[in-house]
Amino acid sequence: MTRSDLVEALSLQFGQLTQRDAEFAVKTILDALGDALVKGHRIEIRGFGSFSVNRRPPRVGRNPRTGESVTIPEKRVPHFKPGKALREAVDAKTEEMRQKGLL
Repeated sequence: MTRSDLVEALSLQFGQLTQRDAEFAVKTILDALGDALVKGHRIEIRGFGSFSVNRRPPRVGRNPRTGESVTIPEKRVPHFKPGKALREAVDAKTEEMRQKGLL
């Protein structure tokens, strides 16, 4: 699902929202999530999952072309952990599709 698919689904689900209002709502939510992660906060959406920031320590890598050692600096990367309800729903749907022979 893309951002525009999400906007379309939101405007269809709530008839009182125009396409423009739905787009503004999605943008506002995603911006708020991004800002919270940049500040190092943890975001938890019950039944869906949680977003957090993980630290990747510095390490030594190799340039594949020359074989030369390269120092890779520390990074902070976003991480998503699905909630129990989401994991179970995905697992149930996958099993259902397997039984129908679609996977």
